[in-house]
Amino acid sequence: MKSKLLLTTALILLGGSSFAHTLDKDTIGLNNVTVHGQAKATVELLPLSVTTITATEIENSRETSILPVLSNKVPGLFVSERGLMGFGVSGGAAGSVNIRGVGGGNKVLFMIDGQPQWASIFGHALPDTYTSGDVAKVEVVRGPSSLLYGSNAMGCSVNIITRHATQSGFKGSANAMWGSYAMQKYGVNLGYKNDRFNAFVNATYESTDGTRPRSRTWLASQFGSLQYKISGHWKTGANVTMTETCPHNPGSVQDPLIDMWTRVTRGTAAVFVNNTYAATSGQLQLYTNWGNHKVNDGYSAIGTATNGGKPRDYIFHSKDFNMGINLYQNISPFEGNVTSAGVDFQHWGGNTWNTMIDGSADQPGVKEHVNEVSGYLMTQQSLLNNILSLNAGLRLQHSSQFGNMLVPQAGFIVRAIEGNTFKFSWGKGFRSPNLRELYMYPPHNPDLKPEYLWNYEVEIRQTFLNNRLSAGLALFYIDGKDMIQTVKEKNPYTGGQMLNKNIGDFRNKGFEIEANYSITPDLTLSANYSYLHTTDNVLYAPKNKLVVQLSYRPGNWQFALDSNSVWHLRTGGPDAESYSLLDGLVGYNFQLQKGCRLNVFTKVDNITATRYETIYGFPMPRATAMAGFNLTF
Repeated sequence: MKSKLLLTTALILLGGSSFAHTLDKDTIGLNNVTVHGQAKATVELLPLSVTTITATEIENSRETSILPVLSNKVPGLFVSERGLMGFGVSGGAAGSVNIRGVGGGNKVLFMIDGQPQWASIFGHALPDTYTSGDVAKVEVVRGPSSLLYGSNAMGCSVNIITRHATQSGFKGSANAMWGSYAMQKYGVNLGYKNDRFNAFVNATYESTDGTRPRSRTWLASQFGSLQYKISGHWKTGANVTMTETCPHNPGSVQDPLIDMWTRVTRGTAAVFVNNTYAATSGQLQLYTNWGNHKVNDGYSAIGTATNGGKPRDYIFHSKDFNMGINLYQNISPFEGNVTSAGVDFQHWGGNTWNTMIDGSADQPGVKEHVNEVSGYLMTQQSLLNNILSLNAGLRLQHSSQFGNMLVPQAGFIVRAIEGNTFKFSWGKGFRSPNLRELYMYPPHNPDLKPEYLWNYEVEIRQTFLNNRLSAGLALFYIDGKDMIQTVKEKNPYTGGQMLNKNIGDFRNKGFEIEANYSITPDLTLSANYSYLHTTDNVLYAPKNKLVVQLSYRPGNWQFALDSNSVWHLRTGGPDAESYSLLDGLVGYNFQLQKGCRLNVFTKVDNITATRYETIYGFPMPRATAMAGFNLTF
């Protein structure tokens, strides 16, 4: 124990030292915005498979949520849905994100500008808050990212990078869409920039009556950021996001529900200061995010066991928080070397209670918190004129709940042939138990340890035809340990007969193929396919998934056709689901006065009106149509 604590101290001291390195700053333009990305490590330097979704791809999709774009663009990633709009934060695991069969229970870490985003009590991601209006690009590391980000980056990390103004003066845009089932979506953003000051704001609203009775949903989101350039080397800034949503859950078709709704208010805020010198860059960031949830669990519409067919006499409440500090610096101490070191601190928790509808005293639930502090060190060395790059790193994370967790990672990248990249990685990912597993409901167990896995991965990428054709193949093997499961066993804390224990394990293996071909400057064909074999019957993780996208942009026109096929998807029902969907989009750009552009479009999802479900008992809508415009000024 003493040696581990000494190692923690050493890593923290390293993180606070002046290690630094000039990282390539990603700059992606989208009309009036750009990204100036400060990152713990440039994702291209990692020996793991990485998918980057650009602002142009997000804009061309006309999706107002990030998750459908991720599901189409990222091989092996699947998102469960239970309706036309909104993924939901309770009931039916809606919005559960799985990659390579690893997901559910917050094993995929979502971040906004490097800030971890998840509901601290139940441990799930926050799918309805990941709107596209303030997003410039998304970096997805398809593999354990716990070395850099710690807990919950067990299977994958998704870093949503926000937008900032880039053109001098005021620039902005407005959009609106209308469609099936009283769907309406509105958005507006405005940016301002001068030599030192940068400001950007965005607001969106969307709603629908839903495809089934009692499934109305609405969502409102606001984002703002400020940045100030102190000097040529130092910059500071702050950002804040607020989201409110109220999805209604009609229940499964087998057991429909009355008055099942969730009112969610989520917020996040951060301040940062970063530095960029000729041979150094780093950042200090303080962040906080919080949530306030009100839930009516509803009652059965047909008088079944769901609350005996009677209205609930209470409203469930929860408040959670997740705040912390990120500090990192990077250095190139000698030629070909990039070394990164940093310190992370997190303080997360929350409380729950029931408010009685008859006005009687509230029923208290849990009120707990966890502190985690960690230090990490990662280095990469290029050899043989950058033909070979070696990568290794180590994180030590200390939790007030479970003690210490050591996270190693190693790998290499070979660039022996022009246009070819070969990667190999081996590493560990883990997830801390959440408050629900530790302290809530009869099976709870405060002595739980983290879940963890070992990941082995090989990726080969090659470009052809003067970079017009690119293709990649990734093979992976995942060995999961200490999965938290509920078993029939006397609980020493409650006296009950059910107990959460670290007894589960799994082994996943498979491969992913992706290709992108620019047939002509206006015509592009892309596809990705994933195959998954798992020792467990994992929900919401298809055995086979194929996405094919064709885009044609002659002149001011835009045509897109997407095919999404899934085979052997376990939805929680008696049989696995298989289906194929076809989506189409047509748009046209009108060039107005200088600096103004109007894009009008229409899109149809599920053109063939295929019947399918991703969650058992929740049929997805048949063919749906949307039309709208986007005005840039």
